Formats: sequence, structure tokens, C-alpha cells
Amino acid sequence: MNMDVNLIPARTGLLIVDLQNDFLHPKGAYARGGQTSDAIAALPAKVLTVANALRKKGGWIISTQFTLVPGKAGEPFIAPHLKSIRPFLGKGDFQPGSWGHSLVDQLQPADLTIEKIAYSAFYQTRMEFSLRKAGIDTLLVCGIVTNGGVASTVRSAHVRDFNTTVLSDGCAAFSETTHNSAIADLSTVGKVMTCAQARAMIEAT
Repeated sequence: MNMDVNLIPARTGLLIVDLQNDFLHPKGAYARGGQTSDAIAALPAKVLTVANALRKKGGWIISTQFTLVPGKAGEPFIAPHLKSIRPFLGKGDFQPGSWGHSLVDQLQPADLTIEKIAYSAFYQTRMEFSLRKAGIDTLLVCGIVTNGGVASTVRSAHVRDFNTTVLSDGCAAFSETTHNSAIADLSTVGKVMTCAQARAMIEAT
């Protein structure tokens, strides 16, 4: 793991990708659809240690929230590819302002909350605007899924010249093989470390 990160807490954000009730909670949309993962369910407890350390040092907690925008009569706009692989998604799921749409309680509160409609948290969102206004130039990225929202967001941050580190055990996918491959790929565009290493680095500042 490469730990060569020049971290200034006040300019650092823990970017939590899509750790929402509808993804993780036993009463959320994915659980109702039979899509669960022990690795994903274990993430909040791992990420919390980093979040608490960064909070104590004056850093930022940023939550991205996958969103299904409701249209007429509340029926959500769902991309065809998503509908084909997650046919159980429907009205009320990942709806803005809903319980399912929210960051899991264990990681609340977030300092910045960014709704997103695609894999990347930078695509057609206010993410870059918010980070620049907050003076954030360093991101510690965690969440789900490693090969989807995490990977796309990390690459988008990289091309915008943010200093980006992926928390390897703070991310997960529905397949361990897929997760490991994604982490290896992301090491070419950013740094990689564990949650324990990130916490130690923050506490040492």
C-alpha cells in the first residue's frame, strides 16, 4: 500500500460513495430484491473509524447518494441497463428525501451531500463546485461498488487533479474477485491504503 499522502485534514474529505439505506439496510430496496452482500454490509463499521478520526481533526465527510429521479406520478427514471439487472427497482426506491435514499445512520452526519444519477459522483452534479468552495483538494474514497461508483468517481477526481486515495477495505463489490481487480486498476490513478492506515495517518497530523 502506498502511504505517501500529504494530508491536511481541513482540506481533506472522506468521500463515501452510496452507502445508503436502500443499498445496505435489511429493509432497503436491494434487500427486498434479494440483492445482499456481507462484504457490503460490513463497510459502515470499517469506514466509521476513519470518519471519526477525520471529524476530530476538522476534515470533511461527503456522502454521495445514488438517486432515481421521480417523474410523472412518482415513477422513477431508470436507465435501461439498470432496469435489466435490477428489475425489482421501482417507485419510491432511492427517491430524493426518502429514508432509503439517505446515508446509513451509522455514518451520519455528512457535511456535504451530493445526489448522483450515474456511476460517477461528478457527472452532472455539484460535486466539483462543492469541493472547490470547501477548499478540499484531497479525497479518501470508500463505498460501493468498487468497480462501479467508486471506480468512476475516483477516475473523475483524478482528471480534475484532486489528490485521491482509495480505502481498499472501505470498498466492496458483489464479487471479491471483481473488487480486487478494481482496486488493482485504481492503484494506477491514485493511492491505495487500508482504513487502519488512513486512520493512523489522520491521527498523526
